[in-house]
Amino acid sequence: MNYKNQILQKIDSNTEVVGIIGLGYVGLPLAVNFAEAGVKVIGFDKSEAKVKKINSGENYIKDIRDAVLRKVVDSVTLEATTDFTKMKECDALIICVPTPLDKFRKPDMSYIEASCVAIGQNMKPGTFISLESTTYPTTTEDLMLPIIEKESGLIHDKDFWLAYSPERVDPGNKTFHTKNTPKVLGAMSDDGLKIGKALYNNAIDNIYTVSSPRVAEMVKILENTYRLVNISLINELALLAGKMDINIWEVIDAAATKPFGFQPFYPGPGIGGHCIPLDPFYLEHIAKRFDFDLSMIHTAGHINMRMPHYMYIKISTALNRLKKSVNGSYILFLGVAYKPNIDDERESPALEIIDLVIHKGGNVNYNDPHISSVNTNNGNKLQSIELNEQNLNNADCVVLTTNHDAFDVEFIKKHSGLIVDLRNMVKESSDTVYKL
Repeated sequence: MNYKNQILQKIDSNTEVVGIIGLGYVGLPLAVNFAEAGVKVIGFDKSEAKVKKINSGENYIKDIRDAVLRKVVDSVTLEATTDFTKMKECDALIICVPTPLDKFRKPDMSYIEASCVAIGQNMKPGTFISLESTTYPTTTEDLMLPIIEKESGLIHDKDFWLAYSPERVDPGNKTFHTKNTPKVLGAMSDDGLKIGKALYNNAIDNIYTVSSPRVAEMVKILENTYRLVNISLINELALLAGKMDINIWEVIDAAATKPFGFQPFYPGPGIGGHCIPLDPFYLEHIAKRFDFDLSMIHTAGHINMRMPHYMYIKISTALNRLKKSVNGSYILFLGVAYKPNIDDERESPALEIIDLVIHKGGNVNYNDPHISSVNTNNGNKLQSIELNEQNLNNADCVVLTTNHDAFDVEFIKKHSGLIVDLRNMVKESSDTVYKL
């Protein structure tokens, strides 16, 4: 029996072993989904702390129910390890590692490269490999394939198969999660596509196949760049509307009554998370190889990057109303997560605004019911303080940076002398409420 028939037979009988590389917001929910379906899963991560937590049934991803994680761990359907030699036990390996930008805003592919080296050195013949990390088109074919073939001595489409299937995780989404969000899959060969679809069908309800990995890679970039361009557009219009004394929220609500040709996007202090702020730089990186200028996307990305600075100006202007400066003022930020009701501060614009305020001499505290402590990009370390009457009264300015459901807006209004609302939490403007 050849390798293709072997792995398809294992998948059909639910006896395959799936390895998940990277146990964060993408990898751990996917691992749990496979394990819930009765598939044996080995999770790989360099963090001994994460591995220890998983093997003891301790959950650190809020989108996963604690009881579900304990169940799959107790039944030994899911185990975690830092021992990458155990990849030889796996029939499929799925890469879910970070893809950040380096200090020059260029893609840092080191995590993917390290994963490919480890796979090439440890996998067995007949392994299906899929990348889920956000990246630029051609990564699977031009970056991953040569490394894996070199390190393993194996030949693609004969001894292993390679595919790309972009993650579509939306932290905090109560409706769509890993299992019921349609999954795009592109493989480098027809056999790889068949194997990949059969494999993912065990954990995901609906698989949508495309003709190649580079198409699947572009799908991910398109989804997030679409959001970036539209949010950057509404952010820029919000800044203009503020100068013209026009309520941008009222404008959006009115425009949204049109039943066709319009989708509402809402302004804010900037775009956070791991995907949307980073994706345009991935696209710019590959576009340069093809001597192509992405002028609109470049502009949208830089509008988003400037938003924290504009928000600092909003805070400064609001304080000026009271004949105060940022320097020496006590400013309380409410929310440091990049979106409501989650415990994730990656790329959060709130942290950039905090750094700007501290740099200008402001005294800063914050409250976030989901995040107990943060380290900003400039190395400022802060602990969440209690949200009470005294702390609100003591603040020269209260800045609403994340619209968590836990925030009692009426209580905040009652006990705050000056509010800068960057999320439309307070519906009306006044002498004490300065809106975006």
